[in-house]
Amino acid sequence: MTHGEEPGPETHKDSAVLTYLEGLLMHPVVAGPGATASGRSEAAHSNQEQAISRVLEASIAENKASLKRTHTEVWSDSPNPHDRKRIDNCPVGLKNVGNTCWFSAVIQSLFNLLEFQRLVLNYSPPARVHDLPRNQKEHRNLPFMQELRNLFSLMVGSKRKYVDPSRAVEILKDAFKSSESQQQDVSEFTHKLLDWLEDAFQMKAEEDREGEKPKNPMVELFYGRFLAVGVHEGKKFENTEMFGQYPLQVNGFKDLHECLEAAMIEGEIESLHSAENSARSGQEHWFTELPPVLTFELSRFEFNQALGRPEKIHNKLEFPSMLYMDRYMDRNREITRIKREEIRRLKEHLTLLQQRLERYLSYGSGPKRFPLADVLQYAMEFASSKPVCTSPVEDIDTSAPPGGTTGQQLPPPSSAEQDSLPPLESSGLASGPATAPSAAQQQRVPIHKPFTQSRLPPDLPMHPAPRHITEEELRVLEGCLHRWRSEVENDTRDLQGSITRIHRTIELMYSDKSMMQVPYRLHAVLVHEGQANAGHYWAYIYDPHQRCWMKYNDISVTKSSWEELVRDSFGGYRNASAYCLMYINDKKPFLTEEEFDKETGQILSGMDKLPPDLKQYVKEDNEQFDKEIEEWDIMQARKAQQEKLALAAAAAAASAASSTSTSSSSPQPMSIESSPPDNAVPQQDPEYMEQPSPTNDSKHLQEDTERAISRAAAEQEERSPEALLNASLPPPISPEPEVQMNTPVTPPPDLVTEDESPGQRTVEAMMTPDMQGVIMAIGKSSSVYEKNGPEAAFFKAIKMEYGRLLRFAQEDTPVENDYRLQHIIVYFIQNQAPKKILERTLLTQFADRNLAFDERCKSIMNVARAKLDLIKPEEVNMDEYEIWHQDYRNFRETTILMVTGLELFQKTNYVEALMYLIYAYQYNKELLLKGLYRGHDEELLGHYRRECLLKLNEQAAAMFESGEEPEVTTGLGIMNELVVPCIPLLLVHDAERDLLAVEDMRNRWCSYLGQEMESNLQEKLTDFLPKLLDCSTEIKSFHDPPKLPTYSTLELCERFSRIMAALGRVPTEGR
Repeated sequence: MTHGEEPGPETHKDSAVLTYLEGLLMHPVVAGPGATASGRSEAAHSNQEQAISRVLEASIAENKASLKRTHTEVWSDSPNPHDRKRIDNCPVGLKNVGNTCWFSAVIQSLFNLLEFQRLVLNYSPPARVHDLPRNQKEHRNLPFMQELRNLFSLMVGSKRKYVDPSRAVEILKDAFKSSESQQQDVSEFTHKLLDWLEDAFQMKAEEDREGEKPKNPMVELFYGRFLAVGVHEGKKFENTEMFGQYPLQVNGFKDLHECLEAAMIEGEIESLHSAENSARSGQEHWFTELPPVLTFELSRFEFNQALGRPEKIHNKLEFPSMLYMDRYMDRNREITRIKREEIRRLKEHLTLLQQRLERYLSYGSGPKRFPLADVLQYAMEFASSKPVCTSPVEDIDTSAPPGGTTGQQLPPPSSAEQDSLPPLESSGLASGPATAPSAAQQQRVPIHKPFTQSRLPPDLPMHPAPRHITEEELRVLEGCLHRWRSEVENDTRDLQGSITRIHRTIELMYSDKSMMQVPYRLHAVLVHEGQANAGHYWAYIYDPHQRCWMKYNDISVTKSSWEELVRDSFGGYRNASAYCLMYINDKKPFLTEEEFDKETGQILSGMDKLPPDLKQYVKEDNEQFDKEIEEWDIMQARKAQQEKLALAAAAAAASAASSTSTSSSSPQPMSIESSPPDNAVPQQDPEYMEQPSPTNDSKHLQEDTERAISRAAAEQEERSPEALLNASLPPPISPEPEVQMNTPVTPPPDLVTEDESPGQRTVEAMMTPDMQGVIMAIGKSSSVYEKNGPEAAFFKAIKMEYGRLLRFAQEDTPVENDYRLQHIIVYFIQNQAPKKILERTLLTQFADRNLAFDERCKSIMNVARAKLDLIKPEEVNMDEYEIWHQDYRNFRETTILMVTGLELFQKTNYVEALMYLIYAYQYNKELLLKGLYRGHDEELLGHYRRECLLKLNEQAAAMFESGEEPEVTTGLGIMNELVVPCIPLLLVHDAERDLLAVEDMRNRWCSYLGQEMESNLQEKLTDFLPKLLDCSTEIKSFHDPPKLPTYSTLELCERFSRIMAALGRVPTEGR
């Protein structure tokens, strides 16, 4: 049925279903004092369930015909079992197996009632269960009871972070006879659950107490009684009725007490406690017996007859953490009536005072009203104002051409002069030249006519002010206005004070001790977010042992706060509000107290709580999980071993290939003629090491190197880093690399393409910022080389290079000039890498084989290689060395992801940009966990990740609004494949801006619920909304990381600088 049509029979079926959901307990079965649970159950339950079943079947048939739903997406488990391992004694979550957040919310609330938990765990089925079941109830309820026991036992003793409730859910779904993707209502499910549990315990109670009146623990825990006292057509009546979940209307009330007051009184009740016999009808409800667990259903849905569908009420409704029920008890009936009458009288008086106050605060007879005190103040200001007038030609330059600027105004006359002048003169005409030629005036009039016609009249003041008022009149008027304003302000304060006192009196009406003897503490709040036909449920549950609130959101169980509960539960904020409130009697601590061992007196916890059959069940499940972890660890170890072998094989192959290449290759194209080939380099090392120099003493060399690097950190070089970078290379170096430097470089320096010659490899290696720095440092140490030899030149060069990089690390540079991308040493210094790691990395740069293009560079390279060889394995932790270098590689990859994503974002290619920004943010967050300078600005990446999702949401919504089938399909595809899987990433850390962005996206789609649209669009929207509104923070199976483009260091730095400079032009508030 499309929106706007007249509701037909199908609509009335839906209405009947909704009426059932909200009002099942509004018409509880009347029972006398001697009625039992079984006596009221059989016939009533049978008739009731048959009627409900007919309505549900009709509604489901209509839904299947008009809304062919697809199977909703189910959470996928992480393949790594360590991610699914329970941490210490953290509460166990429940997996959402397909629109079952309603199940999780209710079950967690009941499970955390330890008395209920004990009843379920220690339940033993009746003996006759092994025989043929007598009826369908036994055949259905007892298997469900066993599955619930199994589920509770896993929630007690499982090693898993969350468990799978599929078996219990399937039994429930079969009973509802609904499609798998239908979102069940919390109250409907809770009714059914308690009914089944009641029946299961009733069978057990009847078997245990043959011939006696059986006691049903479910009834004693969740059901209470109230007395209905009323008058019907002049005849008084009293009935005792039993209730379970008590329904309350939300619309029109501001807090829970107002809801309860309204629910306890129906119709006109004046005649209920008057001596007169009248024909008025009405009734009052008075609780005679409250259950230990008191549950309120907040009716936040109402059926819109015009639109033919239910709508959610988002009004704010406050509720307390401690609720005193004394005023609603039958034993306090008389005193409550007196207090209600007093409150009624106070509220009437309050209404009169508020009306009087409103006349002061909104004064006037027109459409616009103002506070009377302000009106009097404005009148006083007007009366005391002095008139300042102007001439229409006062600011016109008579010599100016028609299009020219006006002349400068003369200062206005003094107030004394104004008082003595007649109105025309005081208007400013006299300030002009007295002898102005009339001819000029005649010429000026036609020229400036359009301007002068728009000028003010000659006698109009510049601002409102009295024209004629004497000092005596002004003094009298100011005295009156001042006195009146003081009187009005005093009256306003008195009224506000009276109103505040009446409010306070009403609030404290039930605060005496006699009316605070029945305390109920808030135990759980079930929250619904979304609209009437789609949404997500979660629960806030109070933990009395940790004295804090816990948030149970499917598999996620986290600590929360009362402030967060208020934000999500009161309503009026976002689309979330409380749907069900569960209070427990604060004078019955057994409800939430742990059980003690009768012999030892110790608290029973974990597996000790469980009976033998469940203990064995949990033990087997834990063993299976341990086996899964063990198999995973073995598989990962095998993979790691295979990777090591593959790396070793690759290294051996590369070494063999390099050896073969160097033995047969010709001299490098870019090397100068006097430069020996690469194969001569290894032969030079032993010769150099045999020279009579400190290289014979490894310890001495090591200390010299450490001292050189340490001294460089404290010394300042004569020239700036920029001058060093721009310094010319030493004369022996061929100018050919400089020519090659202008050639664009595509592959990164650490990769060699198949077509790449060794000469090209050398050019690119020398073009990296690291190699350029090394070459410049060697060039600047040429004089030392000539005087003292290569070793002294090496110490000089390494000291200069380290000093330059240290200054880079300490500079406060613009964001677009990030030296970490240019130099790995800068990254290490800023992140406080160990000194040995820095030393070895710098030595490795000076030992690069690409330096062997002249004798001086080759000699210094050999010194560096000799010193590398002298570093003993125990002096540098190579595992730690590799970890630092892997972190830097991760930093570069994160930068490439970020730069690519931001470039695509600027080109408005949001579909491709999203995955780059998502992975850049995730990888960057992992880097920042190790240190502040390990990654990039998290806020910047978070902003563009969020903006990209919002842009995609807007695009998809616009496509959906078009109504064209291909556009709609594409738009929903964007949402399902890109946006929806990313929403948990925004929710997981509860960042305010991310939460607001998610809310904006959801509100955009929820706004379509009240609009007319084609049936096929309505069907697609109904299928899509539950996925969008699911608030679980579990990450679903995700896209693979995007393929990284290959950038050289110079190209990456250039792209990074360009994109960051472009972003820097965006105002801060825009980001």
